[in-house]
Amino acid sequence: MKRRIASWENGHSTPDEFYGPLLCAAFDTSSAELGLSHGESGDAAVLDAAYPASPDDAIRTVGQLWRADLNQYDPLLTAEPSEPAWNEASLRWLVAPEPAIPRPRADGVRVGLGDVTAIKTTADMFAQLDDQFGGDHARHAVIQYLSNDVFPLLRGRYSDQVGRALYSTVAEATLLAGWMSYDSCHHGLAQRYFLQALRLAQDANDRRLAGSILSAMSHQATFLGRYTQAATLARAALMGISPVATPTLRAQFHAMEARALARTGDVSACEAALSAATNALESRNSHDEPEWISYFDEAELAAEAAHCFRDVNSARRAVAHAENAMSGSHVRSDFFATMVLADAHLRAGETEEACRVALDALDLGEQLKSARCVSYLAEFRQNLAATGENAVSRSFTEQVQEHRLWVASETQPGI
Repeated sequence: MKRRIASWENGHSTPDEFYGPLLCAAFDTSSAELGLSHGESGDAAVLDAAYPASPDDAIRTVGQLWRADLNQYDPLLTAEPSEPAWNEASLRWLVAPEPAIPRPRADGVRVGLGDVTAIKTTADMFAQLDDQFGGDHARHAVIQYLSNDVFPLLRGRYSDQVGRALYSTVAEATLLAGWMSYDSCHHGLAQRYFLQALRLAQDANDRRLAGSILSAMSHQATFLGRYTQAATLARAALMGISPVATPTLRAQFHAMEARALARTGDVSACEAALSAATNALESRNSHDEPEWISYFDEAELAAEAAHCFRDVNSARRAVAHAENAMSGSHVRSDFFATMVLADAHLRAGETEEACRVALDALDLGEQLKSARCVSYLAEFRQNLAATGENAVSRSFTEQVQEHRLWVASETQPGI
């Protein structure tokens, strides 16, 4: 029996149909949360992409997601996103009644504002790691922290005031988990984290954060080629926060709408959205903005515009914006902007300059563990191959053949 347990712990096997249910009963959890392969009835909860019906549903579901993710439950890690879930989430949030009061609990740990501050500080640390090293670097550690340290607090005892602050902070941390999962290309899992974060933000009465979560969903939908849903999500974010909107938030949401519209080929609507984003950002007052949106500045907007003009085949305008998109402080964002610049040069027929810039991006991104970064390289690789065999491309390929991200791009399709 000891040998069998050791085999389970080392991942060499999973409990059979006799021991699996016993373990689930012993730990009071589902087979999915334990990372088992058997299809127990409890597995449906973590695979369901429905918008939570109540705060308690959100807490229960996000806890199940964290545990199943931590145990590397494969059907969850490889799940596809649900298109209806995007539409349902935006509609449910827009027409939601007054935020639900967190249900008083008679048991569990006592939670205070100091606990909320600790979660916020820890999540900020993980956000910095994500920005500098990519979503695959510390994603497992984030989920472990949320599951082991944060979930007991959600199930604890707290006042209404503390509950609102707790829900908002955990929503922000779960949004980060969603972004990191998206960056790792676990798209169905990322969507499920976004959904739980949105519900928690709703019950925290944090409209601004909820709008930002819809914007993240829009970003992911564009990446996955669901452009109509992406534009709808960005517009829902704009509409839903209108009473409490700040200029930077409006700018970011307009930029997400523009990204989606560019992919549909609607150039005039894309340019109108970019113009609205520019006008909004020019009127911002940093003292009135949420701390978590402070990253969105002129360089970030330039990067979004570069993506848009690249996607509508306006190479020269894409180059001009991409050259203004390097912040110097956000490694992954700078990698994306540099790759867009390289691709824009390639589309403008400037193969030598495109390869030089792509080499800069590879050097910049050497420390990044990000499937999205690999997909940008895969797209550039495809476009470079389409230009035909020449001395410039051969020289470039020889220089980059040892780069980790370039090697990874060999087997991944472009965006």
